[in-house]
Amino acid sequence: MKIYTKTGDDGSTGLQGNHRLKKSDPRIIAYGSIDEINASLGIILSEKIDSDIREVLIRIQNDLFVAGADLSNPNLHQEENRITSSMVNWIEESIDDFEKELAPLTNFILPGGDISAAQLQFTRTIVRRSETCIVNLKDQEEINENCLKYINRLSDLFFVLGRVINKRKGKNDVLWKG
Repeated sequence: MKIYTKTGDDGSTGLQGNHRLKKSDPRIIAYGSIDEINASLGIILSEKIDSDIREVLIRIQNDLFVAGADLSNPNLHQEENRITSSMVNWIEESIDDFEKELAPLTNFILPGGDISAAQLQFTRTIVRRSETCIVNLKDQEEINENCLKYINRLSDLFFVLGRVINKRKGKNDVLWKG
């Protein structure tokens, strides 16, 4: 089987159930943004990071495939490959666990410090853009609400993990001087 099919040469792409949409459709943009998050995580995972953070990021990469499948399937009656409330809860629990290592924030911080921490902060911004794309889709069509919640919590987790990496590597948070 060849990687190229030529079926998208007209600017359309296929969805589950043999539906085709324009590549500029909000649904395509939403799940494409999930792929961008996943690719950015691949860069972070190529760096030396602690095993507990590595395990979390690998699980998230797999969850993001579910999120992409979720957003690519407009038939909400099909329950396979959907982000669930337990997946959202896991993100929240992870945030709570990692935050225990950190001092409370007293200033805004800037992305920086260790390269992996800075890359996680960059990935967090991709997540925020992805969230905007998902909200845009939600404004036009019904979606699985858990998918939006998961992505919203994910940016918070990446913020916390960036701070944890900096702390563990002896780097200070880069404080905003405003």
